This record gives sequence, C-alpha cells and structure tokens, in this order.
Amino acid sequence: MTLGVLLFPVVGVSAETGDLKIRFQYGGDAPKQGEIKVTADGAFCGKQGLVDESLIVDSETKGIKNVVVQLYTGRGGSKIDPVAPAKNEITLDNSSCRFEPHVVIAQVGDTLKVINSDTVGHNANLQFFNNAAKNPMIPPNQDVKVELTDSEPGIVEVRCNIHPWMKALLLVLDHPFASVSNEKGEVVIKGIPVGEHTFRVNHESARIGEVSIDGEEQKWSRSRFEFEIKSGMNDLGTVVIPADSFSAN
Repeated sequence: MTLGVLLFPVVGVSAETGDLKIRFQYGGDAPKQGEIKVTADGAFCGKQGLVDESLIVDSETKGIKNVVVQLYTGRGGSKIDPVAPAKNEITLDNSSCRFEPHVVIAQVGDTLKVINSDTVGHNANLQFFNNAAKNPMIPPNQDVKVELTDSEPGIVEVRCNIHPWMKALLLVLDHPFASVSNEKGEVVIKGIPVGEHTFRVNHESARIGEVSIDGEEQKWSRSRFEFEIKSGMNDLGTVVIPADSFSAN
C-alpha cells in the first residue's frame, strides 16, 4: 500500500496595517465662495449657479474640503513594498459646466474615464509630467478613456479650455495610500503598513507650513509630517490651518 503525502495550502501572512484619520479646520471665519464669471456657452453654463471651488469651508464646522493627504514615498520619504495595481476605472465628469469630482486620486494602472454629461462640448486638458499629455474633445453624452501608466510627482491640473473656469486636480501614485477631505474636513486613509511614515498634505489654495494640532503648534516642512501608524485606527486629531496660509487662485 502506497501512502500518499497530504499537502496543505500555504497561507500567506499579510502585513499588519492601520488607518489614518485627520480633520482639517480653517483658522478663521469661513470665507464665502465667489460667483464664477461665465464667458462661454452662457445660455447653458450661466444657469448652473457656478461658484469658485478653490477654497470650500463649511460654515458651521469650519472643515476644509479637498485637502489631499498622501503617504509620501519620494526622496527622503517612506519606504514601502511595491503595491500591485488595482486597475480601477476612475470617473471624472463634466457636469453642469464644472468637473465632478473636483479632486481625483488614482493609482498607476487605473484608467481615467472622462465623461460629458452636459449638452455642450468640453475638453479635458491633462498636462501630465510623466504620462503622455492629453487634450481630448468630449462631445455631449460621450466619453474618453486615458490609461494612467506612470505615477506623477505632483498634482496635475485638468482644464477645459472652452470654459476656462473649469478645473479639477488629479493625483496619480504608485500606491493607494492617499485620500481627500470631505465637506467636514475629514479624511481617512485605510490599510497603511504599520510603522513610521512621512505624509504630504496639499491644498490648491494654501501653502501649508505652520499648523495647530489639538491646540499644539507645529511646523510642517514642505507640507510634510511624520507619524507612526499602528494597527487599527490612528487619529491625528484636528489640524487647524491658519487663514493667512490661503490665497485666492
């Protein structure tokens, strides 16, 4: 009788991870969003109630929307293992003569699908640093797809040259550890490898240096801070950015 060898599958042990939570607050009275001067397709765009989206602050909580936080892996930053591409399709809509969402975060290997939900034509001028520059025309109710094959060293602007007030921001990283704050200024990044890390913070209208975290003054060099990620939820607290850090675009 021949005895067989009983084989058990090898179960991989995943690296321990944690989540990072931050709330960003405006250090002053919440500014009002100015109206947009519509200079093209006024019959349609002029009816959309467009406002300046370069700085959005909640009037009650003073939370700052569209603050981008990323695990920084550039020179002098964090060292992490390579992350396999998720190959997601990320949507950027031309809707009511504005881009939605205003900030898009993607990973290398993703596809950016730019759609036009309006009844007027738009274009999406993508002036990449590493990916090939694109500027496709998008007729009403059509879309174009852009393959994101390389990471970008910074945030890329997306513009519509037909409607010059239209702007979106696109961040393309080689990992998924980034997020953008909501209407209340809250941002959560999930699944970060545990350990000491460098994070970078960006807002299109701010130079972020001196901040206050739960009442303690800190200075972030080049808009970066160091923080140890432990297993589970890690709450950095409320980061107050002084009003004089912001300037109108």
